[in-house]
Amino acid sequence: MSTPIEITAGHVTLKGELFDTETAKAIIKALPFNVPFNTWGDEFYFEIPIEKTYLDDTATSGLKVGDIGYWPTGNAMCLFFGRTPMSTNDEPVPANDVNIIGRITGNPYILREVMSAKDISIKRGGG
Repeated sequence: MSTPIEITAGHVTLKGELFDTETAKAIIKALPFNVPFNTWGDEFYFEIPIEKTYLDDTATSGLKVGDIGYWPTGNAMCLFFGRTPMSTNDEPVPANDVNIIGRITGNPYILREVMSAKDISIKRGGG
């Protein structure tokens, strides 16, 4: 069963869900958090207060717009909402494989409006 979350950056608030994986469960326990983020193409990535240093059986570089990943190398949560510098088409490609931990259930493209926001907030949401 997935856990609903709310993602806020600047004036944009989106709904999402974290899946029932070991990594996602660790993130759910750490919620809420409000942290600065970095951009890499149409990807937000930000360090979060958990440490999972390994890729799991969900790990991939084959992503879809709206996927939420965890990047063990950077101890970071990643929101994918379009092309990244490694993309060869409209789908995002991470710098390295990421564990798939969830999905943005709202319109992920709206995150393009807040690329210059200072931080991002992730908390449990109402579904």
